Amino acid sequence: MTESAIKTQIDVAKLDGFEQLHAILDGHLPPAPIADTLGFVGFEVPERGSAIFELDPQLRHYNPIGSVHGGVFATLLDSACGCAVHSTLAVGEGYTSLDLTVKFLRAVTVDSGRLRAVGSVIQRGRRTALAEAKLYDGQDRLVAYATSSCMIFS
Repeated sequence: MTESAIKTQIDVAKLDGFEQLHAILDGHLPPAPIADTLGFVGFEVPERGSAIFELDPQLRHYNPIGSVHGGVFATLLDSACGCAVHSTLAVGEGYTSLDLTVKFLRAVTVDSGRLRAVGSVIQRGRRTALAEAKLYDGQDRLVAYATSSCMIFS
């Protein structure tokens, strides 16, 4: 490893969750592999307790009935909920999802435009957090809604 690479290395253990997510946004840490797998095109963490993911629907996201697969919806919503919670973590804390409940409200196709999942923390306690995420299409219509409970650990 070169000296310049050593100087730019980030000690993730010394960062809080918000700083970790911003290290990803700044290119100092790699994004989650699922972002590449599904083709996420946007990721923001505007403030602690909030996260936004975007994806342009493609034919590869379709299910056999001719619309975007619910698993794609769920992954976007889970990512938004999880990263919203992640952004509230103190140094040394971690989390895991306990559940994800998704409500599908309308079909999405490649003509629906860019999808935007907006996640926010509803309640953050010492050991659990509750988050929600709303998924919007390119016309800003609500297409799905989710809640997620997360366990916080240190």
